[in-house]
Amino acid sequence: MTPHEHGPQTVSTSPVGEQLDPLALVLDLVRSSGSLTRPELGRRSGLGRTVVTQRVNQLLAAGLLDESGLAPSTGGRAARTLRFRPDAGHLLVARIGMYEVGAAISDLDGRLLVGKRSAVSSPADPEAVLNETGDLFDALLAEHPRVSGSPTPVWGIGVGLPGAVDPLHGRTHAAAGLPHWDFYPVADVLAARYGVPVRVDNDVNLMALGELRTGLGRGEHDLLHVEVGTSIAAGLVSGGRLHRGAQGAAGDIGHMPVIGIAPTAVCSCGGTGCLDTVASGAALVRQATAAVEKGTSTHLTGRIRAAGSLTVADVVEAARNGDSYATELLVLAGKLTGRALAAVMAFYNPALLLLGGPVAADDDAPYLIGIREAIHQWARPLALRDLRIEAASSGDQAGLQGAAFLLIDELFSRDRLSDWITSGSPVAANSFVLQANY
Repeated sequence: MTPHEHGPQTVSTSPVGEQLDPLALVLDLVRSSGSLTRPELGRRSGLGRTVVTQRVNQLLAAGLLDESGLAPSTGGRAARTLRFRPDAGHLLVARIGMYEVGAAISDLDGRLLVGKRSAVSSPADPEAVLNETGDLFDALLAEHPRVSGSPTPVWGIGVGLPGAVDPLHGRTHAAAGLPHWDFYPVADVLAARYGVPVRVDNDVNLMALGELRTGLGRGEHDLLHVEVGTSIAAGLVSGGRLHRGAQGAAGDIGHMPVIGIAPTAVCSCGGTGCLDTVASGAALVRQATAAVEKGTSTHLTGRIRAAGSLTVADVVEAARNGDSYATELLVLAGKLTGRALAAVMAFYNPALLLLGGPVAADDDAPYLIGIREAIHQWARPLALRDLRIEAASSGDQAGLQGAAFLLIDELFSRDRLSDWITSGSPVAANSFVLQANY
């Protein structure tokens, strides 16, 4: 994993519609603008000179702002410029999947500085998986002494998990096929190990948030990120905010019923006829393996002989090399997903639909072609008028950055910032319990 190159954006870093108090407003304006002088802050914020001075001094004392450069002179004395210090604190972020954990260190701009990946040895054992995640964090800190050697090396931890997540209490629930993960206190376990605030959310939600802030979703307020992995899930952003639903189960589109195909395979939920059973990564591997047994695909036959089993990446590679069966399989799966998404377009009406996962290597991927065909066939013209349908730009990087932004938004929110600012950091203020910012 390499550091992400996206830097701070020249747009507000706060969720759309949030009314900021003076302290949070001043910080938000400097963070989103890159640099500002005190007079510029006064003009943009509408705050009086005394209030601006007081709030700037608070932020300077906490080490969140730096005032060292000079703005261009307009005839009188040049004013000093204020800049946000993204290195004032650091975050640990992770995306925990069924088979792999990705982890990274982020600064307070959401920029990934260094990262690592590791295979998951026992996906059904949450204690083992979190121990492996902690080991990755420890290895990153050991390799990044500038963080581990500072007085407050880590300000918080953000984690993305598959399946439904209760972000308010930092635990998983309704983990299909993984009963030991049900209501497992992920945030509590990591907070006990590191003594810092921990935020937990669904991994695809965090991918959507990462794309919104630094990827193809910049400038959009309503987008849908669909991730095709072992199962199919979506992250929804509405009005610039993540939409999680009442129980954190929004976007679980893999269990939408498939129209036009007789149900055969049993879904992880115990039912039949779910989209996951015909169009997910697991379904593609199952169907491709059956095709090999029938001698349908020469390319996949060679692959299974060499590796012993197939992956979704093998199916995608076969299509890229001209294998007609693999291409048709991916296009059909895309059409089935697209028809389900056409219903989503009808009631959600996003401006941007992003497809992620190994099936979406580029905008010409067969799976994505199938999605476009089905959506344009089944969705209403008004919902299609300005809709962009594209391959996601950042992959797992977006999920890790989304985990960072989830925590950053909370730490710098109007309700949280004033709680810890006088202590210098959320760790020093013992601000370990963060509430979900819906």
